[in-house]
Amino acid sequence: MPWMSPGKAELGMGAHSGLATTGRHAAGGYAHGPAGDGSGAAAPGSHVPRIYVAGHQGMVGSALVRHLQARGGGATLLTAARAQLDLRDPAAVRAFFAAQAVDEVYLAAARVGGIHANQTRPADFLYENLMIQCNVIQAAHEAGVQKLLFLGSSCIYPRLAAQPMAESALLTGSLEPTNEPYAVAKIAGIKLCESYHRQHGRDYRSVMPTNLYGPGDNFHPRDSHVIPALMRRLHEARMQGLAQVAVWGSGRPRREFLHVDDMAAACVHVMDLPADTYWGMVQPMLSHINIGTGTDVSIAALATLLAEVVGYRGKIHFDPTQPDGTPRKLLDVGRLQALGWRPQIPLRTGLAQTYAWFQAQGDAYRGAEQ
Repeated sequence: MPWMSPGKAELGMGAHSGLATTGRHAAGGYAHGPAGDGSGAAAPGSHVPRIYVAGHQGMVGSALVRHLQARGGGATLLTAARAQLDLRDPAAVRAFFAAQAVDEVYLAAARVGGIHANQTRPADFLYENLMIQCNVIQAAHEAGVQKLLFLGSSCIYPRLAAQPMAESALLTGSLEPTNEPYAVAKIAGIKLCESYHRQHGRDYRSVMPTNLYGPGDNFHPRDSHVIPALMRRLHEARMQGLAQVAVWGSGRPRREFLHVDDMAAACVHVMDLPADTYWGMVQPMLSHINIGTGTDVSIAALATLLAEVVGYRGKIHFDPTQPDGTPRKLLDVGRLQALGWRPQIPLRTGLAQTYAWFQAQGDAYRGAEQ
C-alpha cells in the first residue's frame, strides 16, 4: 500500500478504529470525536476548539489522535476518510475547511517510505507531498485557521551535516540523494509555514522528527523503514528457523529513533506553547524545531537489539553492496529541551512494545500482503 503518513505510515485519510466518535457525522461524512473522556470539558458557554488531524489513519496521525483524546480538554477532533477527502485535490480541501470551522490543524498526512520506495517513485514523493502541503496550508489560511503544526522529517538536513544536526543546518549543503525529492517537499512545507507567518501573521509552526517507530508502522518488506523492515524479517526468520538474515548496507550508519507516542506528546507540547514562547525561541526564516532523543545507535547494534527482542538466534549478515544512506543522523534537540519536553520511552522498551503490537495484529498489520 503506497499511501503513508510521516513517520512511515500511510497517508491515513481512512477511518481510524481507535477514534471515539460521537456517532454524528457532518455533511460529507467527516468524523467528529471528543478529545478525552469529558473530565476536562470546556466550561458551558465557552468556545470548544475544533482540531483537524490530517493523516489520522497513519502511524503518527493515529498517535496524535490517541494523545489528544487522552489529555481531555473538551476539544472536538475532526478527521476525514480519504474516500471523502483527497488532500491532493485543492477544491475538495478548500470545501472541507469552509464547512468545518476548524480552529487548529495537525498536518501529519504525507507520502513516505524507505530507500527502495524513494528511489523507485521519486516523482510521486515530490508531487504528492507538495500538493498535500500546499492545499492544506492554503485552505487553512483562507478559512481563517490561525494555528497549524506541520510535521516534517530529519531528512531535510544536508547529507554531511555536522552532528548532531541543529536547526540552523537547513539549506547549508547537499541532501541525501536517496530521498532528495521527499526532503525538498518537506523543506517547502517549512517555508510555506514561515511565509504565511511573515506575510499573514499566521501561527503556523513546524516540527522535524527523527526516525519514528511504533504501533501502526508499515511493515512492507521493501517500502518500510529500518525498524519495521528488520523486525518483520527477523520475526519471519525465527518462525521459519532460518540460520541467517541479510541486512542492507554495512551496518555502520548511525540513526536516532523515537517512539511515535513520544512524538505525539512532543507535537502537542509544541502546539500548546504560547505564541510568544514559540516565536521567541525561533527566527522568522528558521522556525522549525527538532524532535528526537538526542542519542543514536548503529544499524548493526539496532539489528542485534531487535534480534534479542524478537528472539532470533541466527546470524545477521550485512550486505555492503546495498546503499547505506546518510552516514549519521542525530538531531540537536536543545531547542525542544529548552521548551520543557523530553522523551519518556527508552528504545528497548519501545521496541518490545512495538513487537508485541505487531504479533497481536496477526496478518492484519500494514504491509502483510507482501
